[in-house]
Amino acid sequence: MTETPKEMSFLDHIGELRTVLVRCCIAIIVMACVAYNFNEFIFDTVIFGPTKTDFYTYRFFCEASQYLGFKDSICIEELPFTIQNTEMEGQVNIFVWTCILAGFILAFPYILYQFWGFISPALHKHEQSSAAKFIIVSSLLFFIGILFGYFVIVPMSVNFLATFKISDVVKNDINIDSYIGMIKTSMIASGLFFELPVIIYFLSSLGLVTPDFLRKYRKYAIVLLLIVAAIVTPPDVVSQVTVTIPMLLVYEISIFISAMVVRKQKKLEAK
Repeated sequence: MTETPKEMSFLDHIGELRTVLVRCCIAIIVMACVAYNFNEFIFDTVIFGPTKTDFYTYRFFCEASQYLGFKDSICIEELPFTIQNTEMEGQVNIFVWTCILAGFILAFPYILYQFWGFISPALHKHEQSSAAKFIIVSSLLFFIGILFGYFVIVPMSVNFLATFKISDVVKNDINIDSYIGMIKTSMIASGLFFELPVIIYFLSSLGLVTPDFLRKYRKYAIVLLLIVAAIVTPPDVVSQVTVTIPMLLVYEISIFISAMVVRKQKKLEAK
């Protein structure tokens, strides 16, 4: 005789969620220890890479501007700022939290796996079998967003903020907390934004979002994305378009996914 699964109470769900969070924290700490072994590469090459004029993105835009006939108008010859630490324990805190952030990024697929296991009992059987697809697609989108934030948004922001001056009297001696905080925010925000198609998939599955709704408010989304691009990039058209186009592409993919979900639901209802 087969037993029917017992329905979990609210406290059981809280206990299960606590277990998931503990496992995620352990995974982040383990990956942070791995990142610790590569701390020189993380800081010297990755974090402080955008402070150097030979950074990959700067060279790419310089070569692209020359190819398009703009000569050296986008080439960066100098980044007139220095990074300083003003707190006794500042560098220690930065070191620890940067390793933890790197641990979070590296452990992201495992974190998704844990949360999928937590929410999967509430899904339909055909949706429960999509665990591998969900983890692979979500992780891929997150990592693409991280790379987009690092190679596009961060260098453009660094270039603009480092060269902007209200007066020659003022020197840009930037605090290390401010600099690394900007990098962390840009990368994580970009990574989470690229998760929009996955979020739209679940919202469409629940009937909370439709493709018609997304198409109706597309023009408002475009304006919002242009405003975001104008904030995080230098005040030139090339930089704003470079940031806006991938974000618009993510939004259009979300509309396509929502339409696909709605069509699939209609077919199931017809059957």
